[in-house]
Amino acid sequence: MSEVLVGILGFLCIIAIVVTLFRSITLPSIAFILFPSILALILVIGGYYSFDNIAALIKAGFNSTGPTAALFVFSVLYFGIMTDAGMFDVIIGKLMGLVGDSVIGVCLMTAVIALIGHLDGGGASTFCIVVPAMLPVYKKMHMRPTTLLRIAVLSMGVLNLMPWAGPTMRAASVLGIEAGKLWNTLLPIQIFGIALSLAHAVLAGFQEKARGAGLNGKLAAEGEVIEDDEEQEAKGSDPALARPKLFIFNIVLTIAVIAMLIWDVFPSYVPFMCGVVIALLVNYPGAKMQKKIINLHAGPALMMCSTLMAAAVLMGVLVKSVTVNDVAIASVVTCMSNLIKMVLPAALGKHLPIVIGILSVPLALAFDTDSYFYGMLPVMIGIGEGFGVGALPIAIAMVVCRNCATFISPMVPATLLGVGLANVDIKDHIKASFFYVWGFSLLCMLFAVVIGLMPL
Repeated sequence: MSEVLVGILGFLCIIAIVVTLFRSITLPSIAFILFPSILALILVIGGYYSFDNIAALIKAGFNSTGPTAALFVFSVLYFGIMTDAGMFDVIIGKLMGLVGDSVIGVCLMTAVIALIGHLDGGGASTFCIVVPAMLPVYKKMHMRPTTLLRIAVLSMGVLNLMPWAGPTMRAASVLGIEAGKLWNTLLPIQIFGIALSLAHAVLAGFQEKARGAGLNGKLAAEGEVIEDDEEQEAKGSDPALARPKLFIFNIVLTIAVIAMLIWDVFPSYVPFMCGVVIALLVNYPGAKMQKKIINLHAGPALMMCSTLMAAAVLMGVLVKSVTVNDVAIASVVTCMSNLIKMVLPAALGKHLPIVIGILSVPLALAFDTDSYFYGMLPVMIGIGEGFGVGALPIAIAMVVCRNCATFISPMVPATLLGVGLANVDIKDHIKASFFYVWGFSLLCMLFAVVIGLMPL
């Protein structure tokens, strides 16, 4: 089986998954297992892989998504415990005191928290900071959680240009320069992007206000409440779960957990594992009560964990590669990137940075970060050299425009964590964010053109 055919099959697999999710034909976890498994079987029948190769690929996929699954389980438990103990009720009261009934203020606060929270460059940790803090406010103000996610991912995408963030470091390593030097070049675009993300937050606030959100808006007056069955059941839970006297302790514990995340010495799930243990022992002593609390939050944790585990199959079959007899077999994603190289019209070669910038957001749905920068970037640089286009403008286009779409991509485990914490289907997240993210990336690209970092 040729690499061209493998690349075509890879794109068909991605298209099938996206269409299936958008039409709500099945759950993401089922789609993430079904279509890659069909692709794997075809590749085995075609002689491209053996069953042993497929097993190794899936195992490698689990190695990449397993830590995020553990992070999700324990972060859900931790924030669930804090919610039951009443910590967020006090925080919400303070936040509402700051913004009052201002929907725009809530949106701006979301963007600011996301910008500050993403200074460490960790998508998973930022979602763990932003979503639990702001989601209760959004529900009280009758605002859509998809708006919360959209504001957050745009702000996070801009901060993802920091030199210690993954995409910038990957691109710098491919270019053979220091990440700090590349960041200095990108800094004007990042400043523009931060201003744009705040402007988008204001726009989102006006949109929510127009549909009647707010403490005294149309939705509140009509009695419309955005909640699901689980939240309704939670309202009927034992009021004895609240621990108002332990508020200071719970705040200090939460700050300590977040500080451990930012410290980045331990795997990201370790702070939440420790936090869950301490929170349960202090807030709810006794095995019977602890079991009750864990059971309250087992459903959401299991559902999202199953999605992350299913994504391991997707990541393994499409992204990972194997070596047989000291010969590396090109991964499916590598074949996909080579296919793009083959079909790219020669007439567009001189305008390659612009072409890449325009296509980066759609391609983000099909490529994970590693394969995009380590797989596609060298290929695109090679193509650009043939047309006299420098490597730096190509890298700028790929870093800036792809970063905007990082956290709407199902190929990024942190995206699955974010939608799980917000209790939003990934298809709804992509639907609500895709064109905003695409437009955002194009504006950043045009700004790069205006200041001379990218040629037309």
